[in-house]
Amino acid sequence: MRMARVEDDPEREASRHLADAMRRIIARLAIVRPPVDQLERAAQAATDFADQLEGLPERSKSWEISEAGLQPRDFVSYSPLSGTANPIAMPMSMSVIEQDNGEHHIEGTVIFGPAYEGPPGHCHGGFVAAMFDELLGFVQMAPGFTAWLKVQYRKPTPLNRELQLRGWISSIEGRKRTIRGTCHLNGVLLTEAEGLFIAPRDGEDFVKKVLGQQL
Repeated sequence: MRMARVEDDPEREASRHLADAMRRIIARLAIVRPPVDQLERAAQAATDFADQLEGLPERSKSWEISEAGLQPRDFVSYSPLSGTANPIAMPMSMSVIEQDNGEHHIEGTVIFGPAYEGPPGHCHGGFVAAMFDELLGFVQMAPGFTAWLKVQYRKPTPLNRELQLRGWISSIEGRKRTIRGTCHLNGVLLTEAEGLFIAPRDGEDFVKKVLGQQL
């Protein structure tokens, strides 16, 4: 059994560094209650930084942040759920585990910070569902659209704890892929999910069909 990896590059690493810093800011803003004068100074600093970003070149293609056009075993750096370079992402850490029989599954971890709080001290259930949509979607290792997703919330999902994720293919019937996944904390099952994903028809050019003239 071996783990597949995507090699880092300097631009990706710098993007992760910036996103990590922004995630720290987002997490602190969810819990701190500073006086008005500090809030105003912080808001002005954030405005100045936003103005700097406005002057930078934008990406040339919209699919640079989407799942479209990915090679098998790639993960989306700018995904709003798992992207290490996206400051609104948790992010999730996922690895493809290849088995001796040629099959595979995905293992990973995630930590929900204070920005994702729903019930006091616990993650909002909507983010848990979105996490599973991301996890199960990547299990496909190919393009596929979510048809339905069922999540069973067995125990509340705590904040600021490293959770263990696992996703695998349950069955394949033509273009239909049934995927399952679990989320544990130290061996205790918190949530589990099952989803149906539909692959594009044979011969469809997925990227061109979805993005049209944007390429």
